[in-house]
Amino acid sequence: MNKLNIVILAAGKGTRMHSNLPKVLHVIGAKPILAHVIDCAKALNPNKIIVVYGFGGETVKEAFVGENITWVNQAKQLGTGHAVQQAMPYLEDDANTLILLGDVPLVDVIACQKLVALANNTLAILSFNKADPTGYGRIVRGVMGNVTAIVEHKDATEAQRDIVEVNTGIMAMPNQYLIKWLSALTNNNAQSEYYLTDIVALAVKDNVNVVAEVTADEWSVTGINSKADLAQIERVHQSRIAQKLLQQGVTLKDPARIEIRGDLACGRDVELDVNCVFEGVVILGDNVKIAANCVIKNAVVAAGTHIAPFTHIDDTQIGENSRIGPFARLRPGTTLAADTHIGNFVELKNAQVDVGSKINHLSYVGDSTVGKNVNIGAGTITCNYDGANKFRTVIEDNAFIGSDSQLVAPVTIGRGATIAAGSTITKDAPADQLTFCRAKEQKSISGWKRPVKIKK
Repeated sequence: MNKLNIVILAAGKGTRMHSNLPKVLHVIGAKPILAHVIDCAKALNPNKIIVVYGFGGETVKEAFVGENITWVNQAKQLGTGHAVQQAMPYLEDDANTLILLGDVPLVDVIACQKLVALANNTLAILSFNKADPTGYGRIVRGVMGNVTAIVEHKDATEAQRDIVEVNTGIMAMPNQYLIKWLSALTNNNAQSEYYLTDIVALAVKDNVNVVAEVTADEWSVTGINSKADLAQIERVHQSRIAQKLLQQGVTLKDPARIEIRGDLACGRDVELDVNCVFEGVVILGDNVKIAANCVIKNAVVAAGTHIAPFTHIDDTQIGENSRIGPFARLRPGTTLAADTHIGNFVELKNAQVDVGSKINHLSYVGDSTVGKNVNIGAGTITCNYDGANKFRTVIEDNAFIGSDSQLVAPVTIGRGATIAAGSTITKDAPADQLTFCRAKEQKSISGWKRPVKIKK
């Protein structure tokens, strides 16, 4: 098998996007359009990936730092043929080239594999049948069904415009032919551009077989040219993810109302209600149930856990058989052990909560270590920030924190301690004792200075 080079055309400005952001950097499924195409290219194990970029310049390159890609700048956009000409110096003589389009995010790996397999001593084109082919290049076939030309819509005759088989722009061929054909391209057409599709006529002239592989999946070859296209492709992308989840056995209350913006892995008997958004990498264990309108980002949720509506979870690990929400917010750095309960309007940040502990109502627990079987009452706040520096609160096993308490860090609540409701605790509370602190009068201190940040 010949070596494989892949050229991705990503130089277009995307005028109809009405955006300063290069078209190929707009996102589908929280990932740039071009990233989807590059992922497809990498799945084909090529010897070289060449991306022809233009509008947006270094912005496009910077979005893919660390990728093994050869970048080629098309300073002037003079057509698709001109774009591939810019890649010519980087093509390997003994390789085949697959040409992909940087604005077609749902490009199918299997279809590309078939095209590459056809490309030895052949010009292989991916086509599809379009009910309304207006604006597309038509696939012209001879009497024996062989491809004789691709004619752009503006250059087509009335008879040719009746053809419904159209070009996708995705094609593969040996470099020994491609380099020769690219050198022979002219811009004698209605657009005064160098059409890549003109290589079909050159192939016919050289007696090189031209084949068109017809795909039935129109979405996999549909490019994005506007925000309307972007929204439509996003919905197709989300629908396909939803179908895969259903096939895996995940229960979706409404497959049309789920949003996956990254990677979602689900165990058995997982149930997802409507309007949930999953971002980054999310792992859900067996029998996890996510209620409606939750946003979960970069999280691991262990088996048997139930998450109630309107819960926001970010960079958090949740143990088995826990109960979270509704209206809870778990912020980065939070780790919950098994059988924990985090209730309505509770916010946790950089908090570690051990087995069986409960924080059920209207509390903020930040920069804290909470032991086993702790109960934190409604309205409790760990005062972790003095206006300049943050400090940690430690609540040991079996402690009970009464409602409306303020724990002013740094402070430790001992094992089995009880904090009376309404207390403001500024000193360590001893184990197995009742501690309370309720001021009898209001005082003001003159000359007091607010703390300043400690230099590290």
